[in-house]
Amino acid sequence: MELRAELLKSIWYGFTALDLEKSGKVSKSQLKVLSHNLCTVLSIPHDPVALEEHFRDDDDGPVSSQGYMPYLTKYILDKVEEGAFNKENVDELCWTLTAKKNYRPDRSTTTVLPEKDAFRLWCLFNFLSEDKYPLVMVPDEVEYLLKKVCMAMSIELNCVELEDFTSQDVVQRNGFSVWGFLEMMNSGKITRGMDKDITSMAIEEIYREIVGDVLKEGYLWKKGQLRRNWKERWFTLRPSSLAYYSGEDRKECHGNITLDGNCCVEVLPDRDGKRCMFCLKTLSKTYEMSASDTKQRQEWTTAIQTAIRLYVEGKTSLHKDLKLKRREQREQREKRRLDKEEELQRLRALQEEREHKLAELEVLREAQKQAQVLQEQDEQKRREQHEQLHRTLEIQLREAEEARASMQAEMVLKEEEAERQKKRIHELEEMQKHLKEALQLEIKARMDEEAFRYAQTGLLAEEEEKMKALMALQEEQEEYIVKTQREKQELKQEMETKSRELDEAQRQLETVRANRYRVDQDVVAAQRKLRQASTNVKHWNVQMNRLMRPIGPGEKRPSLGSSYSSFPMPCQRDPGLRLRPRAEGKDEESKENLDNGAGCGDEKRLSQASNGEMDIP
Repeated sequence: MELRAELLKSIWYGFTALDLEKSGKVSKSQLKVLSHNLCTVLSIPHDPVALEEHFRDDDDGPVSSQGYMPYLTKYILDKVEEGAFNKENVDELCWTLTAKKNYRPDRSTTTVLPEKDAFRLWCLFNFLSEDKYPLVMVPDEVEYLLKKVCMAMSIELNCVELEDFTSQDVVQRNGFSVWGFLEMMNSGKITRGMDKDITSMAIEEIYREIVGDVLKEGYLWKKGQLRRNWKERWFTLRPSSLAYYSGEDRKECHGNITLDGNCCVEVLPDRDGKRCMFCLKTLSKTYEMSASDTKQRQEWTTAIQTAIRLYVEGKTSLHKDLKLKRREQREQREKRRLDKEEELQRLRALQEEREHKLAELEVLREAQKQAQVLQEQDEQKRREQHEQLHRTLEIQLREAEEARASMQAEMVLKEEEAERQKKRIHELEEMQKHLKEALQLEIKARMDEEAFRYAQTGLLAEEEEKMKALMALQEEQEEYIVKTQREKQELKQEMETKSRELDEAQRQLETVRANRYRVDQDVVAAQRKLRQASTNVKHWNVQMNRLMRPIGPGEKRPSLGSSYSSFPMPCQRDPGLRLRPRAEGKDEESKENLDNGAGCGDEKRLSQASNGEMDIP
């Protein structure tokens, strides 16, 4: 769904670029061309029959974006396979369509960005824009993007110029459009007249980081797996892989290391003339690398650990995750702002009600004062009347008796009226007391509300501390699991080494036993031949002794041919007496030489006897 949303943003620009009359509708012939080009760049088989069927010529009028969405969803977006195409080609197609209509910078100025940089900024805008149409980017995201660009150029963001742009009414109401954003970048107020090459390099770096999901790039020394020599390589780290090239142009890739939850990175001590070393361990291999300094090593190890964490959490892009977190923070800030406004409105209502009650209390006080004045006036009038009556009674004593009855009746009426006035004053005092009690209850309620708010703030802080402790405990558990797996692997390697050594010792033992057996066989054969030779020598000695007896006069000399014709007379030493092993020692060799010498002497004497040259003692 995330890939489809990103593709729809680019396609929306392409559709609106074809809407020349700004009526929200595009002609069918233009939509056919757009659909064919989208199928080409998305590596989707083009279906001309479905295209012609959907946009038949007998239909009247152009097609709106809502009418184009069913075909776009069914025949294009539903067939898209992630990794089967290059999204940059889709962006370039849509940028080419929309830039011809909407992007017209002032080429006469020197601060205009090159076309490639404008395209990359357009892609960054689409990535960071809100998921609603027309596409806009909130000022917070614009500030985030500009800060990263300025940081890449090693300058500080000009906040005054940014506030001038964001303070415009259109921006405050709707947010930044991509064309307003590019106009701001082309004005040169943000880049402060920096060289175009520096600006282009910074934009390319941010583009590869955010859109290309490149977590970190740079040169590292890597130790070879076969030759074990060190070579400098350009490494590119993404959430799922770590690739290394021969140079920063990334033309010749020498390897790609796949990152998963089984990978880990460790810091190594300096050796082999290399410093700031660390290694990346996978299930099959261990890759040793060396950074230029300690800061670079720390950055690389942190970035690789971030990539592994993203894989474990099932996330494919770091900046997509950061964008969602920033959006959640903005929504939370907006919610807090609305809650604060609602609280302020409620406080204003309570204040107005309090002021109204205070006004009523003031009116009651004024009424009480007026009642007191009226009572004083009545008392004054009564005193005057009494004085007048007293003077009248003194003057008209005779009329007193006649007027006595009427005066008593009038006095009763006045007393009743005074009693009513006293009751009214008592009621006003009771009402004043109730109003004071209500005011005290309101003040207490306000204080209770403030105490509840402080308690809620403390609970939130305590919950945040517990979450931090839980995260630390989880990290310790992951480190212990990694350590246990590493120790298990080392023990397995040690057992395999000992097993190989045991097999080699067994093979050597079998070889020694075979050699010993052959030597024993040779010794037995030599002993057998030695016994045979000894028997032959004894036999020859007996024959020689018989031949060497002197013949007396008159005795017939036996025929030589018949005396020892049946015995073979060897003329040389028997070759079977040669012993193959020489490990019998010098004693056996000397004994054999003596026997052979005796045999040769007997043989010589026998030969002389046969020839008639034997000396008879």
